[in-house]
Amino acid sequence: MDLERFQQQVVNGQVERSRWETGVAFPALMRKVYVWMTLALVITGFTAWGVAHSPGILSMIVNNQLIFWGLCIAELALVWGVSAAINRLSLATATLLFILYSVINGVTLSFIFLAFTQESITSVFFITAATFGAMAAYGYFTKSDLSSWGKILFMALIGIIIATIVNIFLNSSMLNMIVSYAGVLIFVGLTAYDTQKIKERLSMADSADETAQKIALMGALSLYLDFINLFIYLLRIFGSRD
Repeated sequence: MDLERFQQQVVNGQVERSRWETGVAFPALMRKVYVWMTLALVITGFTAWGVAHSPGILSMIVNNQLIFWGLCIAELALVWGVSAAINRLSLATATLLFILYSVINGVTLSFIFLAFTQESITSVFFITAATFGAMAAYGYFTKSDLSSWGKILFMALIGIIIATIVNIFLNSSMLNMIVSYAGVLIFVGLTAYDTQKIKERLSMADSADETAQKIALMGALSLYLDFINLFIYLLRIFGSRD
């Protein structure tokens, strides 16, 4: 009986230690998600501003469609590549690729400084931050299971991508506005959905090892994309044309 009691105490001790480690690891990992996301947004913002105020670089991109489309393809390739190969990449490599993506995205987003006034860009950024923060908080604290949102939001996202491509040829202002409002709704939903998914995945981590930090990095990438797309669609609705 003494031996059995001792074994039970050992098991209980291991369980308690695991719970303690998880409790310590989880908030640290969640902080990393938002630190990486914020860093990426800062890099993108400064890059966009810098390119917009560099006539030589801006002219090179505007006058050479090959460069512009090359940047767009590079963005897609980086997101898909990092997502597909995250288990094979080191944390340092994945982080550098995330930073590279943030820089390239900043270059392509530099055109918003030509299309919209700086005042409207600033005000829409704060609107985006407030909306994103509210939905992230909802996704984090809600007791409701948001997993059913995933398929619906993904199908809706495919829909607005197709509509956007079609509107390149139609050039319909009405369709553009519909897509913009739909985009806001989709990325508002994705912000809450992705936040809950990240929380669930990180809450299962036993420690803040490299694998867990990769999950946090991919979570940061997801939320970064949600923020950027929400910002773009809100800017299309509320931004003042320059």
